[in-house]
Amino acid sequence: MIALDTNILARFYVDDPHDPEAARQRPIARRILTESPRLFVPLTVVLELEWVLRAFYGFDARDFVRVVEHLLGLPNVGVEEWPRVADALVWHRAGLDFADALHLRASSHCDEFFSFDDRRFARRAARLQTSPAVKVPME
Repeated sequence: MIALDTNILARFYVDDPHDPEAARQRPIARRILTESPRLFVPLTVVLELEWVLRAFYGFDARDFVRVVEHLLGLPNVGVEEWPRVADALVWHRAGLDFADALHLRASSHCDEFFSFDDRRFARRAARLQTSPAVKVPME
């Protein structure tokens, strides 16, 4: 089994004609993803992939969700904790930041999720009726 880093997945999913390295690496990434019998994607790579696709390539939530749904559907690819990723994608599609959705889903066994991050996260989580509920602790 071969584990994949974020850059392999980014090269596979993004066609960047202005980057000579990307032009050279994309066919290699395609070959790896289509010809390797067993591949593994760590959970941390999925999290980093969202950041790379959003920050560097301007992907919105819908585009990222499509990428990960495609990845989850590849028969030769195993994604660490894929049910958690799939659940986080639902909340991400509904407006939560992907990292927040993933953190929240990982905390589903808890009563509450405390964050100083921002009130917007708490409001969106309340609207989605997430479990656990997100709270901003006050003095």
